[in-house]
Amino acid sequence: MERLDKFLSSSGVCTRSQGKAILKAGRVTVDGTVERDGARKIDPDTQTVCLDGEVLSGKRRVVLMLNKPAGFVTATEDPVEKTVMELLPPELRRLDVKPVGRLDKATEGLLLFTNDGDLLHRLISPKKEVPKVYYARHEGQAAQEDVQAFAAGLMLGDGTVCLPAELEPIGPGESRITLREGKYHQVRRMMASRGLTVTYLERRQEGALTLGELPRGAVRELTETEVRSLEP
Repeated sequence: MERLDKFLSSSGVCTRSQGKAILKAGRVTVDGTVERDGARKIDPDTQTVCLDGEVLSGKRRVVLMLNKPAGFVTATEDPVEKTVMELLPPELRRLDVKPVGRLDKATEGLLLFTNDGDLLHRLISPKKEVPKVYYARHEGQAAQEDVQAFAAGLMLGDGTVCLPAELEPIGPGESRITLREGKYHQVRRMMASRGLTVTYLERRQEGALTLGELPRGAVRELTETEVRSLEP
């Protein structure tokens, strides 16, 4: 059972405070009967809730893109560190979204969130080979031997085996790296294994999605066309 006002909020049609006005205006029905009490308990699996005659599911799918700044950990909560959830407006946090994969505290750039569990698992699964493109500044200069080592698939010092990846030198101490998996601190560890210590890292693309003009620290909801581009 769930409170009616919470059900309306999680459907994405209003905030809890806005819901009071919507209910008071008689715009909400439960099984065809107007309901004005937000505290009313309903069973979303067996009862039909409508707003202005339109049936509500109780939970709309949401996919968000954040341009993550440094200094935030990718977690839903942390007792010490600031988390990426703090960068989302309250009305989006209420939709039960979770980060897709992980960017470490110092890494900036594109981070997705969704409340669609199936989509989340598809995006983080190495089997789906969703490309993730990073820009790195690093000590030293990547050589052709490093490019070939990435393409062959690296084994790190602790025995971790990495899938083949693309390393593209783009300037003195600068490289573009494309991965199709997301192991712990993977870009930094792969680069370090080749003697290229990363000093700055930004994820700029995931699948067909790019940051575009999204400012650092800002978040936006993806369009349906963008969401479809992420699906197989």
